[in-house]
Amino acid sequence: MEAQLKELIPFLRDKNPQVRQIALSNLLGQTPEGSPHRNIFYHGLGATGLQKPKETDIIRDLKLLCRDQLAVAHDAFRALVNLSDSPLLVPFLSEPAFLTFLVSYILNADSILADLASMLLSNLTASSSPCAALLALNVPILKTPSSPSSFFPTLARSGTCFAPVPYPPGEPQDILALPLLIDAFVEGASMDPSGDRASRKRKGELHFLASVFANISTSPAGRTFFITSRPTDPLNPNSTNEYPLAKIVAFTEHQDTIRRGGVASTLKNCVFSSQVHRAILSPDTETVVVPPSTLSAPGIDALPYILLPLAGPEELDLEDQEKLPSALQFLPSTKKRDPDPVLRLTHVETLLLLCTTRWGRDYLRDHGVYEIVRGAHMEETVDKVSEHIERLVQLLKGDESVETVDGCDVVRVGDQDDDDDDEDNRIEEV
Repeated sequence: MEAQLKELIPFLRDKNPQVRQIALSNLLGQTPEGSPHRNIFYHGLGATGLQKPKETDIIRDLKLLCRDQLAVAHDAFRALVNLSDSPLLVPFLSEPAFLTFLVSYILNADSILADLASMLLSNLTASSSPCAALLALNVPILKTPSSPSSFFPTLARSGTCFAPVPYPPGEPQDILALPLLIDAFVEGASMDPSGDRASRKRKGELHFLASVFANISTSPAGRTFFITSRPTDPLNPNSTNEYPLAKIVAFTEHQDTIRRGGVASTLKNCVFSSQVHRAILSPDTETVVVPPSTLSAPGIDALPYILLPLAGPEELDLEDQEKLPSALQFLPSTKKRDPDPVLRLTHVETLLLLCTTRWGRDYLRDHGVYEIVRGAHMEETVDKVSEHIERLVQLLKGDESVETVDGCDVVRVGDQDDDDDDEDNRIEEV
């Protein structure tokens, strides 16, 4: 059987698209983890002696087929999503040319397979080197005011992503990719009230970009990006400043588990630095500077989006209601907590990290965090989440010692379990 499958590999380069499709569809079934003949895709990728590993024909062909017509490109993306769990493949899928194509393809609003491309990028960023490459990546774009996204990434052109007609004039300009990906992620969540997918601004929902952001924010450089003030419009340097994290925090209540989970993990990763707590908690009516940057931007006002997934329909006294952020006051009787215990735990851990400074603890006390987590604890059925809520309550209700009155203290909240981020760093298969 393996010999027969290997005989199909040369047909991936056949001039006839139907032949390419048949060959690829027969190989696709061997790409998921555990497939009996999966090794045919990795054969020859390992380094020998002092020589660097070289890209094999089949991997190069799959990368090229991502630019093919719809049926072929769909299967090529699926194959690479499934195969990208191997460290052997990561260097070849994160090399500059393919990474630039992948990101450009996701950025184009008309890309039919943008969701599969986002899954592939999510899997790749589970490794540190693609994260570093993506943080520094620039993509060439042409401004197109008439198009849905107001720009065309020139390297996105393929059989499932056509160039605009008429083609935009002028020379392409290189723009940092990550701010553009954040805007695309936000646009991907917007739905037409009628539910008509044809009227969407983007063909892809791009939920898996949330996992990309979570993976990137595990590094200090990634966290710095999300909490460094930059222009709201990546194409207009003179636009008002905003923290990139502020654009995505609202999705902690989104119906898609991948989207809200990735955003929750990104937020948690960003609060590991106590220097950013003021910017993350302050309302958007206040401007805040996060060192070492000297640029200010409106506060991220993240507390409502941390508490809403933990809030239920419980009625509170008027005095307690007044403490809460406005988004949590007088919630309807139909309000439900996040059904995923991993995500509930993530939000509680975020609150614990925000308690590491006296200023953070005081802010949480003054804005009704105890009242919300008290109700959450009463309904919680998972021991680990309950234990973390109890630790949070101890910090919120405990007496402050004299040494902490100056607000310069740092409290350790215990080791964070690495398993909690597995949901975001896992490799997706299709």
